[in-house]
This record gives sequence, C-alpha cells and structure tokens, in this order.
Amino acid sequence: MRKQLFLLMIFCFVGVLAVDLRAQDAIAEDNLPIDGLFERKHVKNRKPIPYPSIREADVLWSKKVWRIIDLREKMNLPLYYPTTPMDGRYSLIDLLLKGVVGDNPNDGKLGSITAYSPDANDEFKVPMTDESEILKRLGAGVEKRMVTKADGSQSEEDIVVGPKTLEVKQVMVKEMWYFDRNYSRLDVRILGLCPIREYVDENFQGADGIEGGVVKTLVFWVYFPEVRDLFAQHEVFNPRNDAQRRSFDDIFIKRYFGSYVAKEANVYDNRGIQEYTVGKEAILESKRIENEIFEWEQDLWEF
Repeated sequence: MRKQLFLLMIFCFVGVLAVDLRAQDAIAEDNLPIDGLFERKHVKNRKPIPYPSIREADVLWSKKVWRIIDLREKMNLPLYYPTTPMDGRYSLIDLLLKGVVGDNPNDGKLGSITAYSPDANDEFKVPMTDESEILKRLGAGVEKRMVTKADGSQSEEDIVVGPKTLEVKQVMVKEMWYFDRNYSRLDVRILGLCPIREYVDENFQGADGIEGGVVKTLVFWVYFPEVRDLFAQHEVFNPRNDAQRRSFDDIFIKRYFGSYVAKEANVYDNRGIQEYTVGKEAILESKRIENEIFEWEQDLWEF
C-alpha cells in the first residue's frame, strides 16, 4: 500500500512539474517582442471555404486541363518567395514539403499530406511512402565537391545536401472545368498540384524534354482538397497591404496566379501540347484551348 502511495505521489509531482514547465514556456513566448502591431492569431485558425455540392446529373459539360504556373513571372513571385521561411511565411514548395515530409526531413516520418507518384498518370493512385525518394527528386543526397582545407589544399569529398527547393520554378495544376446547370454557371475546380524541378545537368543527354542540358522533373502530386486546410492557415505576401494578406488557399481558389494551358484531356493518351507542336504554334494551341472553354459558356446564352 505504501509503495502504491509513493508511486502516486511521484506521478503527481511529475505532472505538476510538466505543467509548470509548459506554463514557463508559454510565458517566455508571450514575453518575446512582436514584429508588428499585434500577434497574428486569426490565420492559424482559418478554415477553407467548403466547396458547393455537385450532383452528377447537374454537370452538363466538363473538360480536364493541365496548366503550368511559372513561378518566375512577376504575378507568381509570392509563391516562390521567401526562399527560406521568414515572418511565418513559406514558399509554395516549402509549405508542400512541410505537409508531405513534416517539419524535420530525413527523420523517416512522413507528414499529414499524401504525396503521389508523378509516374502513375497523375491519377492519385500510387502514394509515395518513401521519404528518401521524395527528397531525392528534389536533388537531396550525397554529392562530390571540391573542398578547400585550412592549409589551402583542395580535395574531393562527399557532401550531404538537402532538397534544392530553389530549383522548383514551375508548378503543374490539374483542374476540371464544368458547367453546373443547378447554378447555371461555368466553374472550375483544382484537382491536384505538382511541383516541377528545373535544373542543369551537363551529363544528361538525349532525353525528352531536354534543351541545352536543362532538365525538367515532376517531383510529386498532391491532392488539392487534401492540402486546403494547410494552405488556408498560411499567408502569402501582399505587396499592396501587409494587413490584408491572402492565404495560399485564396490564391488558388480565387485564381490570383498567371498560367498557361499545357495539356487537355484527349484520345491520344492525354498527350501534352509540346508533344505535337512547339514554338509559336504551341502558344496558339494553348490559347485555342482557353478560348474553346470561354466560347462554350458564351454560346449558351442568347440575347
């Protein structure tokens, strides 16, 4: 009986000590300087606006298209920067990595967001369960580099490098345009996002998509409805007003980004535009697909 009472006292003491330590940490955080007028709390609790319900019988027409968002365009720069997290903000690829592999890469534990293999026809059927495979597609691994020692001599050594997120310069968006007769409107719903890593590989030759040694690699697909909660809780820089920043969810739902059509669903295994035309003709083909969607809606109405 005395032994059980002694153990109970120890457990109570440990519990009180843990609560006290947490309280001290909270007080320490509260005493930190605020980099602004107030502490931002609203964004952390923000939830995405639910999608309107869709019945199969109400969808009269739909078209699946793939778009490319070039993060180097001026309009899309808020998705590329900051290159390292700052002021509570993340770049798009850093936020996706945070959701897919968690806060601590290389710890062997995946995050709450499921990454899907880009080699499986982007149909979200093959999850990527190996964290090292995801990081390897972003250039993480061991590289041989010339290292200068203290005595001035140089030697080739193996250097461990992390994911090269700066090389993610494009994002592919898979979306579905549809006409809902219940609301009498043409609408669009994003299905998935796929970061595209673009880098120079001098040793790579004779592969499709290579121009002058520039390699473009699809990293992974994420299912957009699954990442909306994460996107809604993180802000994007607003160059016009720091007090009214948009979330990543706002950027994609309200379509505050520049893009061009790279592919539409077709009978030829959903081939992309670059597979059958290049140059100016590819630009005109992209505009033709966009104009076809626009004209379909306009042709519904008569005045």
